[in-house]
Amino acid sequence: MQDHLIVLQDLCMVFSDGYEALKGINLYIEQNEFLTLLGPSGCGKTTTLRIVGGFEKPTLGDVLYRGKSIVDLPPYRRNINTVFQRYALFPHMNVAQNVSFGPDMRKEDRKETARQVAKMLELVNLSGFEKRPVSSLSGGQQQRVAIARALINKPDVLLLDEPLGALDLKLRKEMQGELKRIQVESGITFLYVTHDQEEALTMSDTVVVMRGGEIQQVGTPQDIYNEPKNAFVADFIGESNIYAGTMVADRRAIFLGSEFPCVDTGFGQNAPVDVVLRPEDVKLKPAQAQMSGVPRGKVLSTLFKGVHYEMSVQVGEDTVLVHSTHAREPGAEVLITVAPSDIHIMHKDARAHREEKDEQL
Repeated sequence: MQDHLIVLQDLCMVFSDGYEALKGINLYIEQNEFLTLLGPSGCGKTTTLRIVGGFEKPTLGDVLYRGKSIVDLPPYRRNINTVFQRYALFPHMNVAQNVSFGPDMRKEDRKETARQVAKMLELVNLSGFEKRPVSSLSGGQQQRVAIARALINKPDVLLLDEPLGALDLKLRKEMQGELKRIQVESGITFLYVTHDQEEALTMSDTVVVMRGGEIQQVGTPQDIYNEPKNAFVADFIGESNIYAGTMVADRRAIFLGSEFPCVDTGFGQNAPVDVVLRPEDVKLKPAQAQMSGVPRGKVLSTLFKGVHYEMSVQVGEDTVLVHSTHAREPGAEVLITVAPSDIHIMHKDARAHREEKDEQL
């Protein structure tokens, strides 16, 4: 059996007001892994993080660390540090004093601590900032100080709760690459919480998509994006076209009023399914092209997005979102084509359809 660094077993969390935040979470976290908990507000990702850190105790379930339960251990007895969105730096201390706070509290050798401070500041690209007051630093620099302060304690796991949320867009993108570099160079497991899909896909080794206190899918960023398990994951991760369809037989599906070849099997005959098309996988052909059996539509709008054009195409009662480097004018008649391997067939997301029906009522 593989030795996992952290194992979450059947975690359930019910708060005093009766709110059920977690509904049986099971998850493995590996050594040196960058694992991201991704989902909308209220999905349970921060609650999961807080349970791992020891700030909350689950109503039911267990947390194993190197095979031993730590569910009853307080945070200071876990070899786990946390970086929050608000970095909680000490404003009356300079950068070096903030970073050395942990070793200083443990009364470790001052020369060794100074060496470790220099090493941590080099890791986070802040060498030479030792004497700077933290109040003079930018948001991104303050975040790096907070990370250095956590890393100097040599944790096995660093928990990061929406740490980029307070930064502007440009700095947030820069810090995505920096965080991944720091994780790789430090060799420490990062457990990261975000609602930002781009962050999760850019930095993570493993992405855990959560919804309503439950895990929807666990996989690499490529798996999550290219092979979503249900309509919720497909819709939450990037932009998607999602249609009700019918799997008439293996490798044959009907949607958008036409029958398409696909690569999926095992759904049975005439089975209702959800069909996902990524906008970049939809190709438009001139309406006069000699192609039979493909949907015909009209371009409703065309927007320039910098690296591509975003077009909305009306096909019957449905709308197809298309990303392409070749623009079509609004009003143009087009044919819709999709390669079989780019058609993603999923079992009906019963919960999503039930919630949609409830909203309509």
